[in-house]
Amino acid sequence: MRKAFLLVVFSFALLSVQAAIVDTVWIESKAMKKSFRCVVIQPSASTQQKRLYPVTYLLHGYGGWYANWIIRVPELKFYADQYQMMLVCPEGNNDWYINSPEIDSLQWETYIAVEIPAYIDSHYPTKANRMGRAITGLSMGGHGGLYLGLKNSTTFGACGSMSGGVDLRFRKSSWSLLRLLGDTTQHAQRWIDYSVTGLVDKIKPGESEIIIDCGTEDFFFGINEKLHQQLALRGIPHEYTTRAGKHDWNYWKNAVSFQLLFFHHYFTKTETP
Repeated sequence: MRKAFLLVVFSFALLSVQAAIVDTVWIESKAMKKSFRCVVIQPSASTQQKRLYPVTYLLHGYGGWYANWIIRVPELKFYADQYQMMLVCPEGNNDWYINSPEIDSLQWETYIAVEIPAYIDSHYPTKANRMGRAITGLSMGGHGGLYLGLKNSTTFGACGSMSGGVDLRFRKSSWSLLRLLGDTTQHAQRWIDYSVTGLVDKIKPGESEIIIDCGTEDFFFGINEKLHQQLALRGIPHEYTTRAGKHDWNYWKNAVSFQLLFFHHYFTKTETP
């Protein structure tokens, strides 16, 4: 019995040694004159090689926070080791990852797309160019992943969305959107310009690697279908996946494994010999 107990203890100790390194850091936003916490997941010391690592940025949803992903999906530590990539989970509050035209102090696009990559690249051994960066997220973060990725294609070479709120006009009175974008009649064009669906006509085919994922029972399923059709009509290559599932962590825990594999293939394809 004692030997069996020691074997179990040893096995858990070995797993903990091999699991990726999870840090929480404070990253300053000069644009917002404030610092926010961020989870950074690195390949474990036992798997690290003398190389520069690609980075996938994972954005949380409305009502979530910077630690949401690692708490809900602890398997991220093993994906970091398996794919030899870093995962960065920043804070986004409930502000939809945009630079609000209504509130000057909310500059989340600048923070996520400019300030955080600059910090990560200066503090970690990263592949510091667009071919080494991807961004995705769930729900509000799915909007952020595509919106920031497509608008900032010189920073992120690949982008994605899981159950994303890709058209902010879907439910205008919900999720603090009126506070961020202003009156829906007076500023109607804003609601288009700040939506992922409003970016489709502005992007070039093949400019970004794109993956979109949404469950068929999700309340955002219809707007994701519309986005897929818009992209197809414009001839913009993208991976589009639907399967049974609701707007919940059961779906996202599964979806993120496919998205990270997609980004791994992108990073591997773009590596120089």
